[in-house]
Amino acid sequence: MTEQQSNDLDPQRDLTRRRVVVAGGAAVAAAGLGTAIATTASAGETSAASATPSASASAPSGEVCYRLTSETTEGPYYIDADKIRKDITEHKEGIPMTLRLKVIDSDTCKPVAKAAVDIWHCDALGLYSGYESSSSGGGGTPPTGTPPTGTPPTGTPPTGTPPTDAPTGAPTGAPPGGGHQEPTDDKRYLRGTQLTDRHGFVEFTTVFPGWYRGRCVHIHTKVHVGGKLTDAGYEGGHTCHTGQLFFAEEAVLASAEVAPYNTSTTERTTLEADGIYPGNGAQGGLLNLKYRKGKIEKGVTGSLTLGVDPDATHEGTDL
Repeated sequence: MTEQQSNDLDPQRDLTRRRVVVAGGAAVAAAGLGTAIATTASAGETSAASATPSASASAPSGEVCYRLTSETTEGPYYIDADKIRKDITEHKEGIPMTLRLKVIDSDTCKPVAKAAVDIWHCDALGLYSGYESSSSGGGGTPPTGTPPTGTPPTGTPPTGTPPTDAPTGAPTGAPPGGGHQEPTDDKRYLRGTQLTDRHGFVEFTTVFPGWYRGRCVHIHTKVHVGGKLTDAGYEGGHTCHTGQLFFAEEAVLASAEVAPYNTSTTERTTLEADGIYPGNGAQGGLLNLKYRKGKIEKGVTGSLTLGVDPDATHEGTDL
């Protein structure tokens, strides 16, 4: 499958046959979902919360319903679920991160249990495992020793040079997009799969992702249902959601001040300039982030509820 992107992301396109009920951030916390970090941080802490939905209502069970989470492209660097594990760091350097996701049926508001949730992302310097020779790392010594500023380039590459994620033959200046690439090495760091518990939760131990040319900081995710766990991994069923998880600029700028992120010489694309982020807050995959102000290197917690349609198929390869 692939790591590419689409410009036709319509936040409403998957809502035609689904009941739309959304809840505000306070309701999320009250419902005890555990996937939304509190929007008010305790002393010394910073919360970068995703946009609050516009209306709220509770399902009969007391759970909170969300709009369907936006579908995005799979991108070129997906590898089928074969690492069933919580800790995906494999000793990679970076800011420690705990990622907590909850999967719910956006129609019934009920948790989706035993769903396989994949995540994969680049390391602190922009490299993807399995694709180190084709993904674009940005390590090195900064010319001035200064991390990226708050006014990075718009994300449009120089004329005649397509983004790193763009397929061969992509038009000049085209946003990242294209088909799946076959792995070029056998490394599998920062990739993993977990099955949701009966409450719909999964948790991963990873590192805060870095950035690479043409894309803002992000994590890829897929949700599979209807399959089963085997010795070879999760098999069968279908993919009901393919999306990406995004990071607020405040947190990314904080990460850029600490090692090894501050050694990157790669131009950084902002969240707003990214060609994939649909700009619709939590519904579009914007994570709720929590970390100590001025001490992001101590660790970050990211969380989100994913509203999915278990009956739909969204492979993320046709966007």
